[in-house]
Amino acid sequence: MRPRSNIVTLGVADVARSRRFYETLGFKASSASVESTTFFEAGGVVLALFGRAALAEDAHVADGKPGFSGISLAHCCRDEAEVDAVLAEAVAAGATLLKPGQKVFWGGYSGYFADPDGHLWEVAHNPFFPLDDNGIVQLPTPATG
Repeated sequence: MRPRSNIVTLGVADVARSRRFYETLGFKASSASVESTTFFEAGGVVLALFGRAALAEDAHVADGKPGFSGISLAHCCRDEAEVDAVLAEAVAAGATLLKPGQKVFWGGYSGYFADPDGHLWEVAHNPFFPLDDNGIVQLPTPATG
């Protein structure tokens, strides 16, 4: 398998409500979106919104109680001020602020918000992972063994 992730799908309680939330943050829905599924271009990855129960059914798993799933999405910023601005924008759009922007143990600056369904988003400035002109993270070269 060639390592890559093309689409991140969030199971949501109300697709229309979640679509409005993400559009308020500046995401633009693709014309491929339909009532039951919304697709957003997200910097080389597609962010999809799909009904939570339908997603569980499609994957043949039980639809559990929403809560911490051990996953967070991340939005990388060019500096600390941008982290604070993005967190404020998310809260204004209806997100819940979980952790305000602050210096963190790994040498960067980050905070967290939860979308209306509780999906975690880290908003971070990582001085070790610069962004290119398109806002794409530039990882250091692969380690050699």
